Amino acid sequence: VQLQASGGGLVQPGGSLTLSCVASGTRFAIVAMGWYRQTTDNQRELVALITTSGRPNYADSVKDRFTISIDSPKNTVYLQMNSLKPDDMAVYYCNAEARPHGVKYDYWGQGTQVTVSS
Repeated sequence: VQLQASGGGLVQPGGSLTLSCVASGTRFAIVAMGWYRQTTDNQRELVALITTSGRPNYADSVKDRFTISIDSPKNTVYLQMNSLKPDDMAVYYCNAEARPHGVKYDYWGQGTQVTVSS
């Protein structure tokens, strides 16, 4: 399975970025896709997750600023990030989840850097 993420970069505080991620080569049906981020203290935290049926879940820190969406037939997930803050600066990782026969499989992309700085 390959997850190809794109869209990271440098943005000023208050600015916007959109991340996208495409999953390919999946053996099992994907049931959810999402984004996690790893900060400088090496903690990986959930940013947002969405099921293939379109149900989203957000970290409290990004609610009302970030919007996650999915194109399920294309195994593609998007993260629209608005009103970015320096605290949002991190490496963002795309995640895809499959659950064949109730067993959870997690797949990860290579990470894309988001830098928020003036």
